[in-house]
Amino acid sequence: MQISYNRLWKLMIDKKIKKMQLAKDAKLSTSTLAKLGQEKPVSMDVLMRICKVLDCDIGDIVEMIDDKQE
Repeated sequence: MQISYNRLWKLMIDKKIKKMQLAKDAKLSTSTLAKLGQEKPVSMDVLMRICKVLDCDIGDIVEMIDDKQE
């Protein structure tokens, strides 16, 4: 299984929030922001803080992709 944060990036575009603003509001480090950009796993705490800032659910920002589908 792979992780995709494409839903997060689309939601941020829809809400007109830039990455650095999200990082500031959700108290994300630059390394965590880099992990998100590289489609790497991050902690549930990070995802919950992002959801709080964007007023959304985890399913609105993360998608699990089955390796067999690719």
